[in-house]
Amino acid sequence: MDHLNPVIILGASGMGKAALDIFKSQDIIVYCFLDADEELHGAEIGEISVMGSPEDGGFLKHIGKKCDAFVAIEDHDTRQKVVKMLKERRKVMPVNAIHKDASISESAFLGYGNFINAGARIGYDAKVPENCIIHSNAVLEHNVILDDFVSIGSGAIIGSGAKIGKGAFIGSGAIISSNVIVGENAKVAPGSLVMTEVKANTTVFGMPAKEI
Repeated sequence: MDHLNPVIILGASGMGKAALDIFKSQDIIVYCFLDADEELHGAEIGEISVMGSPEDGGFLKHIGKKCDAFVAIEDHDTRQKVVKMLKERRKVMPVNAIHKDASISESAFLGYGNFINAGARIGYDAKVPENCIIHSNAVLEHNVILDDFVSIGSGAIIGSGAKIGKGAFIGSGAIISSNVIVGENAKVAPGSLVMTEVKANTTVFGMPAKEI
């Protein structure tokens, strides 16, 4: 982990719970959850309270001073908005949540705000910049390059030298062949085999994957 300060988790859904487990396993204190869903306010998740909204200045004021922040929101647009808010209002970047059972090459580059779950493998010289989501048992082979806000589903395999554009979604169990380019905001459906370039803002599905 790259931090020791207490953490405020923004987002109290499944990813927030997974992040809580990661931080707890590494003896990092989670101060509270913040979530936009008012029905969750006052609830407890693993003995940690959901204390308000990510827009609540009373809690945000602690971020960057007494606490770090982690954004546990899977929805692409919402995740971007919350990260932008943290940068503008608190002048901070979210920290990483990296499971102790993830395998990351010493030569790999990791930026800020990434979620990397159990069993994920990140190979030699791979690049994971900012605010990416890499679910359990996903594999990034050597020299893979991700852009910001990429989401990689459980068990997906990204072949060596592949490039995944900003905001792209790679579904669970999908395979991206070596050196293939997946464009910005593209979506690869779960279980698909991608052997050729995926253009920006398109969705592909199948074996081999075709645009739908």
